[in-house]
Amino acid sequence: MIKTDVVIVGAGPVGLFAVHQLGIIGLKAEIIDNLDKIGGQCIELYPDKPIYDIPAIPECTGEGLTNGLLEQIKPFKPNFHLNERVQEVSKEKNEWKVVTSKKKIFLAPNIIIAGGVGSFEPRKFLTQGIDKFENNSVFYSVKNKKDFENKKVCIFGGGDSALDWAIELSKFSEVTLVHRRNEFRGAEHSAQIAKKLEEEGKLKIKTPYQIVSVEGDKTINAINIKSDSGKVEKVKTDFVLGFFGLIMKLGPIAEWGLNLEKKTIPVNTKDFQTNKKGIFAIGDICTYPGKLKLILSGFHEGALAARACFKIAKPHETYRFEYTTTSKSMQERLGVKKND
Repeated sequence: MIKTDVVIVGAGPVGLFAVHQLGIIGLKAEIIDNLDKIGGQCIELYPDKPIYDIPAIPECTGEGLTNGLLEQIKPFKPNFHLNERVQEVSKEKNEWKVVTSKKKIFLAPNIIIAGGVGSFEPRKFLTQGIDKFENNSVFYSVKNKKDFENKKVCIFGGGDSALDWAIELSKFSEVTLVHRRNEFRGAEHSAQIAKKLEEEGKLKIKTPYQIVSVEGDKTINAINIKSDSGKVEKVKTDFVLGFFGLIMKLGPIAEWGLNLEKKTIPVNTKDFQTNKKGIFAIGDICTYPGKLKLILSGFHEGALAARACFKIAKPHETYRFEYTTTSKSMQERLGVKKND
């Protein structure tokens, strides 16, 4: 049995930052994730995709952000339990008992759910025969953008991922962006960049079109797309990328009695606690009025949840807010060495 102050479910950026916020106030955390690597969706789905909304960092990748967060929490020596899913959660006196798929048992007064959207899988093309090309010329994520360098690439989708990858890959590949509507649902700024690239001849945009068939033997060499008016066009391509969002699967979390709301967990905005005392939810998995699904928002939620965890883990101690720039005890926890 492993005893700790907080069990964090999810090792994505928000979960990692929660480790930091807990560490600077003297709380120990154990992190559980059902993926085989640290970084959550940032690593699993878009390790190379540019991220633009982290304060003071104009641009970074999912992998870069993850590595930076891991460096930040090094002083707290967190323990990660990967390839494990939380199977059972039960109350034992004033603590929560957590049992994983590998039969590990944790005992802690607090649980922070930072599981992103839960277990997930991409929405896929419904086109007949396209499934046989998966993982050789049809992909639903980009693990290494160099795999597509100097190739013909067709990207499908109208959201941020489709726009961002169309813009990024157009720097060194022949890219065609296809969407079933004329208007994109991604960020307006990204849509404007894509249209400017089209005007400059650096990107082709086909709207409103949908894929109707694929051609090829072992790999795809062309696809046929059809417009709303019935016009069919053949597009030669080496790769097809689909970005249609994710199918959310909460798994055992759905059985924790957390008053789920459309596969998200309602929380209060004071400390992001759920309807169960000592269980908090942060990041994309939580919901409240005005919720924004941004990494930045998850960082804020984790900071407040950490302070609430302190009150539950150490009820007889008084939490005192300290600035990391001035507090000697804080600097010691962070391993900061100052010259005499």
